[in-house]
Amino acid sequence: MQQQQKFPTEMVDLPSKGLLYPKDSPLASGQIEMKYMTAREEDILTNQNYIQQGVVVDKLLKSLIVTPITYGDLLLGDKNAILVAARVLGYGKDYEFVYRGQKETVDLSEIKNKEVDETLFESGKNEFAFKTPATGTNITFKLLTHDDEKAIDAELKGLKKISKDSSPDLSTRLKRMITSVEGDSSPGVIRNFVDNFLLARDSRALREYIRQIQPDVDLRFYPENGPEGGVDIPIGITFLWPDAGI
Repeated sequence: MQQQQKFPTEMVDLPSKGLLYPKDSPLASGQIEMKYMTAREEDILTNQNYIQQGVVVDKLLKSLIVTPITYGDLLLGDKNAILVAARVLGYGKDYEFVYRGQKETVDLSEIKNKEVDETLFESGKNEFAFKTPATGTNITFKLLTHDDEKAIDAELKGLKKISKDSSPDLSTRLKRMITSVEGDSSPGVIRNFVDNFLLARDSRALREYIRQIQPDVDLRFYPENGPEGGVDIPIGITFLWPDAGI
């Protein structure tokens, strides 16, 4: 009788610590179990249909995640942490790339989670309050999930078909993030507010606040003679598949 082989796995910490997921979700534990990459996952990475459809990363991560989660519920910052873990489990911690003509190597195992103020989180609830500084409007908003990103992309593609010159990326994203305006959660009220009443300076303040509180991994490195705040690590095809250029 053939013995079933168990793949080696690792537990990955989520930047959100699971605090923003419903308490009955497996994600609320703040960790997920992932298996090491195999030749099967390399097949996914080289699948031209997945690449052309832009779904290759999601197909890969779904294949590697062992914990029985609903993938679409993943917060984007947690998904980034899983992406980094997938690279480490697949090809090791050293990531080489070229920055301004110089070869750089980043130790991905040294990447830290962003520091955020967890006292602003209500356990089990992905919703936050914000008062716009210029107009004093009270709104609530949520942090985007994978499913939200899919819905935004679909809406933007639809708008492009109507008008090729249309580029409402920012407003479309805000309409998905804002959950209520002065206590009214009607989609029509939210859309009207974003399109007609959300001042640019209030929009900027909201986006900055979201950036500050959003759990994520810190994907920056600090090259010699580079800017003080660091530079974003380039995430290309070779991040998940180093042999892509061979």
